[in-house]
Amino acid sequence: MGKADFDFANEVALVTGVAGGLGSAVARALAAAGARVHGVDRVEPEGFDGTFHTVDLRESAEVEALISTILEREGRIDHLVHAAGVTRDRMFWNLSDEDWESVIDVNLNAAHRLLRALAPSWRKAGAGNAVLLTSINGMRAKAGVSNYAASKAGLIALGRTAARELGPRGIRVNLVAPGMIAAGMGRQLPEEVLSRAVDETALGRLGQAEDISSGVLFLLSDAAAHITAAVLPIDGGQLA
Repeated sequence: MGKADFDFANEVALVTGVAGGLGSAVARALAAAGARVHGVDRVEPEGFDGTFHTVDLRESAEVEALISTILEREGRIDHLVHAAGVTRDRMFWNLSDEDWESVIDVNLNAAHRLLRALAPSWRKAGAGNAVLLTSINGMRAKAGVSNYAASKAGLIALGRTAARELGPRGIRVNLVAPGMIAAGMGRQLPEEVLSRAVDETALGRLGQAEDISSGVLFLLSDAAAHITAAVLPIDGGQLA
């Protein structure tokens, strides 16, 4: 199935983190496939193709208001992609409470807030579809990223449990686990770190944001209708 085969015409998608490299790529791909995209971030990205909402995902009231606003406007939300994420990399003994809690709050707690706010309408409709962006660092031990790794490992547990709890109503929840990507956070890393990541891959190159968006669209599509609670690594073989 090629990228052009995905058809989301007249479907409504909510994407968080649209000012970042991965969130923006997912939003663009969904819009190109015909979806009506609602994007969330702290600052609206230039050229965003959809309806933008400035929302603090750390605040439950703002998340609940966001979902209510979109439901009132669209009548439904078919898809959620949680791509918002932050990192504060330090050895664990150097992490302050704020360093720890701020990463957990955006990466993990926000996903819970979003799923919780969506669950009533999805359960009533007997339909809904979420893809949460975790990381291969939530699946392995890597020094200096304990807060980030904990948030992403927790996201896997949350997503798979939500899939189990929502599955009887026909709702799917899956996760994509990117490796090192030459976009977003990856662009901010020193060259030697990127070089080591390339050496870890089986394919000998870093992924692009479009590699991630293609995987996300697959999991959201009818081609993945019998896939739920899955964790899809898109890492060029870094975990191999």
